[in-house]
Amino acid sequence: MELGLYTFADLDPISATREISPHQRMRNLIEEIELADQVGLDVFGLGEHHRPDYISSTPAVALAAAAERTKRIKLTSAVTVLSSDDPVRVFQQFATLDLISGGRAEIMAGRGSFIESFPLFGYDLDDYDELFSEKLDLLLKLRDEERITWSGRLRPPIRDRGVYPRPYQEKLPIWLAVGGTPNSVARAGVLGLPLALAIIGGEPRRFAPLFELYRRAAAKAGRDPDKLPTSLNVHGFVGETTEQAADDFYKPQAEVMNRIGRERGWGPTNRAHYDQSRGPHGALFVGDPEVVAEKIVAMHKLFRNDRFLIQMAIGLVPHAKLMKAIELFGTKVAPLVRKATAAS
Repeated sequence: MELGLYTFADLDPISATREISPHQRMRNLIEEIELADQVGLDVFGLGEHHRPDYISSTPAVALAAAAERTKRIKLTSAVTVLSSDDPVRVFQQFATLDLISGGRAEIMAGRGSFIESFPLFGYDLDDYDELFSEKLDLLLKLRDEERITWSGRLRPPIRDRGVYPRPYQEKLPIWLAVGGTPNSVARAGVLGLPLALAIIGGEPRRFAPLFELYRRAAAKAGRDPDKLPTSLNVHGFVGETTEQAADDFYKPQAEVMNRIGRERGWGPTNRAHYDQSRGPHGALFVGDPEVVAEKIVAMHKLFRNDRFLIQMAIGLVPHAKLMKAIELFGTKVAPLVRKATAAS
């Protein structure tokens, strides 16, 4: 099973004078990716946002900088908001990243749970679903064909045009990221796309039927489900002790969840809810290396997932503590998980 990290590269959205400048946050991000590579992690993902609380509006650019500082780790968006972007430019950017990195680029495409990019780029939210379906169709055609002819309702047609550069890999890996919508899960199976499922709340076991739906949809479409990779994307943090990890992660994680919750009408979180969520049946993977590894292995037995990505850089986690957590995840958690899942 592949193990890795993802982040949105958070900034402080409240303070008039930020604790960390955008310049320093970007430098920290590159250091985090470099360390993840050095400690043997398999994947690093960077999300796309267009808000003051995140610095990652163009993941491919930051990942290209990281490509020059890393050797082995795969570099992916997490996610690309495909609905409000141009698939041609997305393909070109990640094909370029693939060339720079020597074949380590991936795209994780999603509809976008944050909608700030739609008015920014002139898209109508009434077209939310159709935009994604149409643009995903074009992106997959770009992946498969060097010269394409394509037409849709929401984008000008393309008539016998080549799209360059082509990636280093024969085909640029494209994952479909979902947040739990059954139709999106089934679509990934029908299209034969790897599935990345984000679980940031509730009980993870309740999401297990979605993976079965995905595999059934793939089989019904004539695809081999055993050849389609799946990923769990979660929140969590690793510390020397479970108590320290829990204390270090609570404040930044709660601040982010409450801030976003106010925008979306969620109820506020608190320490009791947080502690319950980091228990054996909750969605948070917080603790010492043994605790986190044990929970990852338990989820693997339930989901049979091929990849596990954890978001530890949430809110204003201090850079030094984050670097230590990355080190522990790569040097302590990963070996335990790989040993336990080697035969599966």
